[in-house]
Amino acid sequence: MERETILRHQLDGTGTQRMVTLSNMSSTLVETVSINYEDFNESFLTCGTCLCMYDGGEHTPKLLPCSHTVCLHCLTRIAASQTRDTGTFRCPICRELITIPRGGVPALPPSFLVNQLLDLMSRQRREVVPKCATHLNQELLFCETCDSVFCTLCAGGSHSNGPGEHTIIPFSIAIKRMSEILLYKANECIAKLSQAEEAVTAELHRLDVATEACLEQVSSSIAELSATLDKRKAQLLEQVTQASQAKRQVLEEQLALVAAEKQKVEKECDGLQYQVEVRSISQRIASLGVKLESASTLHEPRENLLLKSEFKHNDSVEQVEAALQRLGRVRTSTTFPSLSSAALEQPVPAVARLPAQARLWTVDYHGCPRKTGGDPVAALLVVDPDEPPPPSSVPAAVAAPGASPSKPAPLPCQVTDLDDGSYTIKFRPWASGRYLLKLSVMDRPIQNYPLRVEVTPHNNPVRTFGGARGSGKNEFLQPVAVAVDADGRIAYVLDTGNSRIKVLAGSDLAFQRHIETAELAGRSCTGIACTKAAGLVVVNWRTKQVIEMSEAGEVVRTFTHPPFQEPTAVAVESTFGHILVADNGACCVFVFDSGGKPLFQVGRKGSGPGCFNMISGVATAPSGEILVADNDRIHVFSAKGDFLEALTTEGKGKARVGGLVCDSEGRIVASRVDKARSYVQVLSLKGQVVNTIDSHDAPLKRPCGVAVTDDQHVVVVDLGNDTVSKYRYW
Repeated sequence: MERETILRHQLDGTGTQRMVTLSNMSSTLVETVSINYEDFNESFLTCGTCLCMYDGGEHTPKLLPCSHTVCLHCLTRIAASQTRDTGTFRCPICRELITIPRGGVPALPPSFLVNQLLDLMSRQRREVVPKCATHLNQELLFCETCDSVFCTLCAGGSHSNGPGEHTIIPFSIAIKRMSEILLYKANECIAKLSQAEEAVTAELHRLDVATEACLEQVSSSIAELSATLDKRKAQLLEQVTQASQAKRQVLEEQLALVAAEKQKVEKECDGLQYQVEVRSISQRIASLGVKLESASTLHEPRENLLLKSEFKHNDSVEQVEAALQRLGRVRTSTTFPSLSSAALEQPVPAVARLPAQARLWTVDYHGCPRKTGGDPVAALLVVDPDEPPPPSSVPAAVAAPGASPSKPAPLPCQVTDLDDGSYTIKFRPWASGRYLLKLSVMDRPIQNYPLRVEVTPHNNPVRTFGGARGSGKNEFLQPVAVAVDADGRIAYVLDTGNSRIKVLAGSDLAFQRHIETAELAGRSCTGIACTKAAGLVVVNWRTKQVIEMSEAGEVVRTFTHPPFQEPTAVAVESTFGHILVADNGACCVFVFDSGGKPLFQVGRKGSGPGCFNMISGVATAPSGEILVADNDRIHVFSAKGDFLEALTTEGKGKARVGGLVCDSEGRIVASRVDKARSYVQVLSLKGQVVNTIDSHDAPLKRPCGVAVTDDQHVVVVDLGNDTVSKYRYW
């Protein structure tokens, strides 16, 4: 059959050339050949000399007699340089000599094949790239700066390339770029979704594991309870059996006794009908009468059948039922960790070597706050690797286990479930610097993971009272000592220059009242302490008296001691109430019982072990040791007054010790003064420095008396600033 074939060539926007063969039998044969768009342009539509795309202008394709195609621009340039009145030039591709026609180079014939390809490309581009809706022959452009599409006529010249101007690109290029961005975003989205799929699958697996664990725990707990009930059942059954056996034994013994008596009676009656002697019959009658009386006592069973098991004699059953209702619970959570957040609470910033606290608030997937707890919260404090703290600032006493200067160990935190959807995280940073608090719920990080924690080395007061010199209620004149009662409710400040005791609230140092008595007159009271009986004891160096007062300020009694020369400081031992008076003139410490009776003397004047030159403070440790501050040293004695050791921990230079106290955990708190600075130091009983209070924003000038509270706060009297300040020291 005769067939007519028509061959059509098409090129789409992706660079694919299609050859379609159509027959007169309405059958279609399609063959598609993929051609790279850029390779096609370079091979067929680009001038091989200048590498410019052919067009209808200066780069018009011209067909040379040698069958090569070169653009008009290149041929004009070549002809101008080679002809030299010869009227010829050589083909730049094959070097064949070409004769210029009479009309010049422009008269060379055009390359019809290339022009047809250009027309085909132009038509294809018009099909792929949309035209302007207003100006139908204008191709669209795209402005990357203002994200708008337009043509050159629509823009009106407002869009142009240049420094600081809009960036304009052809719409086809914009489509290509956007396609690439779209593909990248799609791949990124697929990757994220794949990660989400893996995470959800892993969570489902963990849920299955948790479910199995819960089921096993429920079964084991109920099994334990069932075993307890079985044990109680066995005990009750054993009690029933024992009670029954006891009753049975009594009844069986009685039954045996009845049988024996019955046998005796039968034996007495044997041959009675053959008896003819009256005396013998009378004796048997009397004997049977006695047996009849004894038989009447055996008539009633000596035990009874009462044997009951009772469960209603008390409310045990109700309690067990109520307990079973409360037994166990199934806890679940809707917490969505990536929406939950945490924040650092007071103090902000955190202070090195002091406890700090953060708060975690949990929410569900919809962002609603959770109202119950129970979530497994994990917390860990680590040094920020971008800014590690200086190793020299980490005291060995408080460094984390396994820590080293090059790699500080992480610090575990204490997590407390408040059962309202929030959690407190307590930690103690061991040095200043920047830390990362890594919080996770169910092993998944929270929203602001990790929480950055700034830690400062400066310990500033939490409360301050005074600051002015005078006799008003908020003023001091030579405050030298302070004492705090056992409950930490009241702080007694010895305002020596005003011959009075200022009473402040222990919590916020708010003024309460003044204590003024004749025994405090003379501006010479320098030592104060709280007694075991909730009173006060004050020492007056001028009158050489020890004054005992009630909590209200009433003088209970006074006593003195002949060896007193210059008693300046006083302390009270917590166990027996012994009163310790430091005498700076005699260079020793006198110890009295709670009634003022002398017991023994500690130390003597000198520079050797256990000797003093200038006593500034005295205190006792919970284990009974006696601590005495002498210049830059702290001497430690046993409870009986035997010298143990001298602690010298002033560090650089010598710093004179002022006030001295020991807390319930055995930590020594002492104020120190040198030429460069004044501060408060916290030491162990071995003399190791565990903290330093520098009061950076409110520098101490001359700290002297110190007293501690049970919540790890120290009250410091500053003679130089006429203030009383309260610090957290541990």
